[in-house]
Amino acid sequence: MAEVARRKPLQFALLFSVFVIASCGLIYELVAGALSSYLLGDSVTQFSTVIGVYLFAMGVGSYLSRFVERGVVVRFVQIELLVGIIGGSSALVLFWVFAYLAVSFKWMLYGEVLLIGILVGLEIPLVMRILKQHYSFKDLVSQVLSVDYLGALVVSLAFPIVLVPHLGLIRTSLMFGLFNVLVAIWTIWLFRDQIGGRVGLRWQAGAAAVLLVTGLVFADRATTLAEENLYADQIIYNETTAYQHIVLTRWKNDLRLFLNNNLQFSSRDEYRYHEALIHPALQAVPHARTVLVLGGGDGLAVREILKYPQISQVMLVDLDPRMTQLFTHNPQLAALNHHALSSPKVTVINDDALRWLNANEQSYDFIVVDFPDPTSFALGKLYSQTFYQLINQHLSQHGLAVIQSTSPLYARKSFWSIVHTIQSVGLTATPYHALIPSFGEWGYVIASHVPYAPPAHFDVAGLRFVNAALMPVLFQFPLDMAEVPAEVNRLNTQALVNYYEAEWKNQAP
Repeated sequence: MAEVARRKPLQFALLFSVFVIASCGLIYELVAGALSSYLLGDSVTQFSTVIGVYLFAMGVGSYLSRFVERGVVVRFVQIELLVGIIGGSSALVLFWVFAYLAVSFKWMLYGEVLLIGILVGLEIPLVMRILKQHYSFKDLVSQVLSVDYLGALVVSLAFPIVLVPHLGLIRTSLMFGLFNVLVAIWTIWLFRDQIGGRVGLRWQAGAAAVLLVTGLVFADRATTLAEENLYADQIIYNETTAYQHIVLTRWKNDLRLFLNNNLQFSSRDEYRYHEALIHPALQAVPHARTVLVLGGGDGLAVREILKYPQISQVMLVDLDPRMTQLFTHNPQLAALNHHALSSPKVTVINDDALRWLNANEQSYDFIVVDFPDPTSFALGKLYSQTFYQLINQHLSQHGLAVIQSTSPLYARKSFWSIVHTIQSVGLTATPYHALIPSFGEWGYVIASHVPYAPPAHFDVAGLRFVNAALMPVLFQFPLDMAEVPAEVNRLNTQALVNYYEAEWKNQAP
């Protein structure tokens, strides 16, 4: 009876270790997928390839476990230490490689995923061999797999809701690396009689713990150093939210916003982009009273809309609450958008635009679609036929919608794919373009139920770029930006994302 009583806590401790190592293993997989999506775009491709390589590597590790014949507990401890160090530091290492050795990033990414997967694949078979002296085979398999899947569930829920928003990717991987090391230390203590006087093993565990704790303490400084190399100007703000990585830089009086490493605006010339986005269309609907802005969480499009006193309601729908909070409450950024998001005319909703359009029925006189470029399938759905059908349903009979549509010069097929997709839902599409120094030639599309007519005059004060005389130039396309055949962007195929990735890749130096 005494022996049975002693074994119960040991069984619980080992099963809890299974829960921890299952959680850690999934975290490293999620971190690799999320980080590669942030830095490379195309989240479906990145997560698919990372998961595929990781699962294959786990299979290799499980096979290799058969060759561990003696000293199973010691080998398990050593593997936990390796997983803790390599997996825990993976996000930081990958971020540094991207910042300093960009050409080697994919090799390092899949090399780390492969190595971590092999080590994680070794863990569970070794734990099961350690536990087999305490359980029958039937109970062993059911207990271990149940706890393993439970750990995966807990982490998959905590990762987007708690861990990434509050810790970020780098601190999350370091913290879970430390958990792996603590499992190793715990195992050393649980099996101290069996391990004996292996002082070196204890020193290795202690060193691994110190290394990861040091990483946690200096994670912010290490990230800042890497980002300072990645971005040309001084970083004044950076945050990883549940949806994206936000970075603000400053050089003299130039503020720049980057989302997932992609430039969104420069304060020196953003007025050109936003004036071109808003005024050619809004000047043509003098009856407009209600406006819907989808995306545009920086409030700069709203700033331009509020220059029209007849506008009575602006509904802004942006996915990321941190973006809208930042551009509402940060004094420097709020000054840039003239405190537009604090206007009593403006209502801010933080929701997925496609989901929100599906759930609401109100129609609007003017709709602005100002999303980041379609760098991933998550963004590509917001340029799809399904999405523009919803725009069609929410646009009043004589209203206009305007869509930012990437560059017709650098991403020509992408631009005309957007035009064709808008036309495919029965809307009239009127494309135009403007020169934005930070981006080059940039494209927009006006969508309407009736043919669009450019305004003959502009009666809004304070404009620095667009006017009536400029209108004919905006709507003329030279030969190198003229219309080309391009597929409609359907939700199930998303041809646009493939066009975009191929075209912008060709622009890389």
